Amino acid sequence: MNDREADLDQWFRAELAATTPGPARPPHETIDAASGLTGQFCLDLFDAQAASRHLDLAARRLTREGHGYYSIGSSGHESNVAVAAALRVTDPALLHYRSGAFFVHRARQVPGLDPIRDVMLGVAAAAADPISGGRHKVFGSQPAHVIPQTSTIASHLPRAVGLAFAIERAAQLRLTSPWPGDSVVVCSFGDASANHSTAAGAINTAIHTAHQNVPMPILFVCEDNGLGISVPTPRTWIEQAYGSRPGLAWFDADGADLPAALTAARAAADHVRTHRKPAFLHLRTVRLLGHAGSDVESAYRRPAEIAADLRRDPVTATARLLVTAGVATPADVAARYDAIAEQVAAAAESAWNEPKLTSAAAVVATLAPARPTVVRTDALRAMPEGDRNGDRNGTSPTSTPNAAGADTANAQHGGTDSPASPASAGDPLTLAQALNQTLAHLLTRDPDVLVFGEDVGRKGGVYGVTKGLQQSFGVRRVFDTLLDEQSVLGTALGAALAGFVPIPEIQYLAYVHNAEDQLRGEAATLSFFSGGRYRNPVVVRIAGLAYQKGFGGHFHNDNSIAALRDIPGVVIATPSRADDAAAMLRTCVSAARVDGRVCIFLEPIALYHTRDLYRAGDGAWLAPISGVRHADIGRARVHGTGSHLTIVSFANGVPMSLRVARRLAADGIHARVLDLRWLAPLPMEDLLDNARATGRVLIADETRRSGGVSEAVCTALLDAGFDGPLARVTSADSFVPLGPAASTVLLDEAAIESAARKLLAAPPAR
Repeated sequence: MNDREADLDQWFRAELAATTPGPARPPHETIDAASGLTGQFCLDLFDAQAASRHLDLAARRLTREGHGYYSIGSSGHESNVAVAAALRVTDPALLHYRSGAFFVHRARQVPGLDPIRDVMLGVAAAAADPISGGRHKVFGSQPAHVIPQTSTIASHLPRAVGLAFAIERAAQLRLTSPWPGDSVVVCSFGDASANHSTAAGAINTAIHTAHQNVPMPILFVCEDNGLGISVPTPRTWIEQAYGSRPGLAWFDADGADLPAALTAARAAADHVRTHRKPAFLHLRTVRLLGHAGSDVESAYRRPAEIAADLRRDPVTATARLLVTAGVATPADVAARYDAIAEQVAAAAESAWNEPKLTSAAAVVATLAPARPTVVRTDALRAMPEGDRNGDRNGTSPTSTPNAAGADTANAQHGGTDSPASPASAGDPLTLAQALNQTLAHLLTRDPDVLVFGEDVGRKGGVYGVTKGLQQSFGVRRVFDTLLDEQSVLGTALGAALAGFVPIPEIQYLAYVHNAEDQLRGEAATLSFFSGGRYRNPVVVRIAGLAYQKGFGGHFHNDNSIAALRDIPGVVIATPSRADDAAAMLRTCVSAARVDGRVCIFLEPIALYHTRDLYRAGDGAWLAPISGVRHADIGRARVHGTGSHLTIVSFANGVPMSLRVARRLAADGIHARVLDLRWLAPLPMEDLLDNARATGRVLIADETRRSGGVSEAVCTALLDAGFDGPLARVTSADSFVPLGPAASTVLLDEAAIESAARKLLAAPPAR
């Protein structure tokens, strides 16, 4: 042990030895009237606290010896065992990384689980770790209903709120869910995290939802140790910030007093379970042993402060209670404590000898499972016979929702006009109409589909894409959300856990950056860090990219997607026309349902209502969607068979490239246009085949030159050995300005044509 660990151990033993035993009593007797705590139950809770403490000490020892890789401990927070005791094993838990005692007590209630071994396997990054498989040390267990979280700064709170909402919604819609309909979701976090915008937004969303009489059974547990690493939290700050919020029931307990903590935790859990409204449990704790193994606490805290925390050690306090209540003697408690230490030491010795992950293939195995044949089968499912004239919840979508308006995406912000949707999917449709009809079909066929986001309900979306869906399918399945992208995505991630396939909408691409960590840090990592036991089946619809005329500026004409493209395992679909939009959306929903994939469905706003391609009134960009039901992920679409040049593009670049190809053809130059459709994963096979077919490749990329899609396409071709002339033309490295100035920084047809002619003049590959 180092000095701090030795001090803590010596304090425990000295205080225990100095405690005067009370009159002996049988373990089954109650030792605290307020909490109903019996001697035996107190022993059980002490065992979980002691196990958590010794797990911390062992983790630090393994790290010093080079056998462990994680030493952020729970010492001083062991009173969170009371929260585990107040809840059911089936109540889903999303835990703070200091909730070790909670995890130990919860897991011990499930036959066959060994939380001590499981935690040590995680610390040692052993492949046998039953939750993450050696990828990260997390508190997680599917049998114990603990959903794993990494070292989050409150980023798990939006998901927890979404799960609380979705458990109730699943019960209302009679959808099978992993959790009983009267479950309580518990979410724990630290006092520093409580200041994060993600926490503030999630708690606000919970209160706002409950204010509308929508059930919100969530218990927020703030484990307040007064420190954010080295930065103090004012002693009364958490109560001032959350103690008097209307709609948020407040409970408070001293973590050094186990009976009081148990009483408060039970009252909070009972309130949430009974009223189906959110509650906040403020658990006043201390942080012992510093922030993490490398943290030198004496560098920023006075000795008196450290000593004061030691006097409030919850493990020592529970040991004193056992002795003074006459449940056990000091020697009995010490022997129990030492026996647990031996058990942890044995588990640590075993864990660090376990094999580790030794290959990239093993590491990424749980990242993004892909079963294209099964996905295709799901996408091609026909409408159930009983649902052909209505959905399963009693609504009757017998007519396709209509939308009316212009044939270009020039609608001002707040307008919902769009072209009237034909009654038959066999008629030529715009991209927006195709999406509307496909969403209606999916909602009719699949009871697990939810559609939601700001303005998607009564308004039908800013551009009319969801118009009429709420009227047809009801507010339980198509609904509006707060103007908070973190909460929109958090609702989706919680709903995905509860058995839904959510299709949230982010109103504009620029707004997703407000909440990108919900995709990067939460959605994309869950399968990875849970060995595939938990997944995030979600299809995030985002209206994006540029070329709106008459409205826009940066926030409504964002052409930057680099932050999305480098998230491991995420699918990015970018349709450019109606038939592709319908097929690709169905595929994404099936990939989410079947493989748990996180899909980003990026819809080019400027093409939503586009009808014409070459001349006004030709209707050449419309397409029917009847019979269009699937598009394999990672497969491109090729327009034409030209042998002189391959123009690679996507979204708005596709119709521009097709018009350029027609002008080139008038000069005897025959180009084909390859629509990537999928920006992640890139359609490598089709890309390489068509590059080799013509020997020359021009990439027409509407995103920025730095960090844009063209960089990845060029690299992919070079890596594959393509040695023909290769060029790219892109938008500028600039935000998109308002008005006509936008044309100065965005890719246009003149630039594509000039680059194509220049490339055709280059000598062929050797």
